[in-house]
Amino acid sequence: MDSFKVIGPGCNSCRSTAALIAEIAKASGVTIELEEIHDPAQIAALGITRTPSVMHNGLIIHTGGTPDWIEVEGWLTQSDNRKETP
Repeated sequence: MDSFKVIGPGCNSCRSTAALIAEIAKASGVTIELEEIHDPAQIAALGITRTPSVMHNGLIIHTGGTPDWIEVEGWLTQSDNRKETP
């Protein structure tokens, strides 16, 4: 299962980013693990300077601002977790 982490202080953009990832994953039939990291010490330890940032399977793939639908869809279509339709 792919892991996504939305990293930031918990602002509206952070919440919107997490909600967008969850919504598109559900619509695409992709099972993911989604976590939000708001702890300043963890954010600093990850070297994050622009938020929200998105980490996918341990790699930072987005920093600063809410990603758009097409960008998130691209992250999810690269996933091996798509459900097969009968």
